[in-house]
Amino acid sequence: MFANLDFDVIRRALPYLFFEGMTFTLTLTGLAALGGLIFGTTLALMRLSGYKTLGRIAGLYVDFMRSLPLVLVIFWFYFLVPYIGQWVTGAARPISVGAFASSLITFIMFEACYFCEIMRAGIQSIPRGQVQAGYAMGLNYRQVMAHVVLPQAFRNMAPVLLTQTIVLFQDVSMVYVLSITDFVGAATKVAQRDGRMVEMYLFVALVYFLLCFGLSRLVRRVQARTAIVR
Repeated sequence: MFANLDFDVIRRALPYLFFEGMTFTLTLTGLAALGGLIFGTTLALMRLSGYKTLGRIAGLYVDFMRSLPLVLVIFWFYFLVPYIGQWVTGAARPISVGAFASSLITFIMFEACYFCEIMRAGIQSIPRGQVQAGYAMGLNYRQVMAHVVLPQAFRNMAPVLLTQTIVLFQDVSMVYVLSITDFVGAATKVAQRDGRMVEMYLFVALVYFLLCFGLSRLVRRVQARTAIVR
């Protein structure tokens, strides 16, 4: 079996795999992580606010999104959002969203639920006395969160946030179902063109393992450096 493998196909396809496939994967991962973190932090603040209505809305959103398979959400946005946009705007045809924009919105909205729970735990890990001290100094709620709570919460949650970003990097491969040329999609196109499925998918698995293993080791170092001795 292994005698018939031709790994030279990988060498020939490297520019295409990395400059187009991996570039797309990393770009989508970075933008989705940033957007998910911002949206997730907003949801966390809503859940922790004194307004019960905001907390319930954020809680229902988080529970709803976390109860759905990610691949189903990807299909929803790609196929249904154009028709929803047509219905909202009254256009004659479905609104063109595009595969990249649809995937980005999907991952931001889906990953925000996980970032929300991470940030909520990080905010709740800050001693209540520091919040009260901020109020005693004349700071309002927004200033206390911006200058006292959130900086410490990000420090406490940095390893978990990085770990969730690694999971997001792996999940981005699901855009393959939309025929998007991410790293997995690029490898699939080369494999189908040259008839070398085994070689290409072994290479994809090796690349994902090396990157995720290396990033996991980096997370451990970050955790050791940011750990606060109490």
